[in-house]
Amino acid sequence: MVKRVSFFLYGCVSYLVFLGTFLYAIAFVEGVFVPTRLDGEATGNLVTSLLVNAGLLTVFAVQHSVMARRGFKAWWRRIVPSELERSTYVLLASVALLLLFWQWRPLGGVVWHVDHPAGRGVLFAISAFGWGLVLVATFLINHFDLFGLRQSWFALRGEPYKPVSLATPWLYRLVRHPLYLGFLIAFWAAPTMTLAHLVFAVATTGYILIAIQLEERDLVAEHGAAYESYRARVPMLVPAARPAAPAVSVSQVVSNAMNAKFLFVLLAPTAAVIALELLRRA
Repeated sequence: MVKRVSFFLYGCVSYLVFLGTFLYAIAFVEGVFVPTRLDGEATGNLVTSLLVNAGLLTVFAVQHSVMARRGFKAWWRRIVPSELERSTYVLLASVALLLLFWQWRPLGGVVWHVDHPAGRGVLFAISAFGWGLVLVATFLINHFDLFGLRQSWFALRGEPYKPVSLATPWLYRLVRHPLYLGFLIAFWAAPTMTLAHLVFAVATTGYILIAIQLEERDLVAEHGAAYESYRARVPMLVPAARPAAPAVSVSQVVSNAMNAKFLFVLLAPTAAVIALELLRRA
């Protein structure tokens, strides 16, 4: 009984850490209520700050993607009890984000700025809609399973875990990844787009595009023809868009022409902005 209670408490603590991290993330991106923020005046050398920020983003991306893969999970469960595997994943993802919030280096520089109060209000509302979409999307597919609390509840009751079956409620009939869509909306709907915000938005957009391919490869392996049929009917991120043929391997993810073109559209202007900022500060 002590073991079961400790597993449940571990799941609760991990969930509460996640919840606090999620709320901090909203304030961090929106620039309100918290001491460290995405935007701000430059605090050091631009190149050094870019490298630090890139490293922080990479730590999160690697942790978040590698630990979510089926092969890693199978190995990880030899070390961590299966009842705590998801809670541990969520806890470590939260730690990676908290590290990013703590060590993030604002870069200064303004890419765009909306002065008009109505325009700023509209963009803030769109960003808030994005955050709300993220939260709603998690509850549609089972919020507490996604963040490990359901698994620890089964452990407390001494019952074997029952995996969540493939379901496509409401928003998931419009796009396959409404959660990721919500993040994209929240990150890009900025009344003031600073250089740091642009780097963050571009990096997370690129990560999301690659993570979706890897995630869907696992979903096909787990759900087979049911997910392949769903993927053929429903667009990835843009409602009413025609579903594209997915990549099936890491090499295809990297070389996929559509993703490459989209990433180029994001990266080329960002590189130009950074170069101009470097010249301005020289």
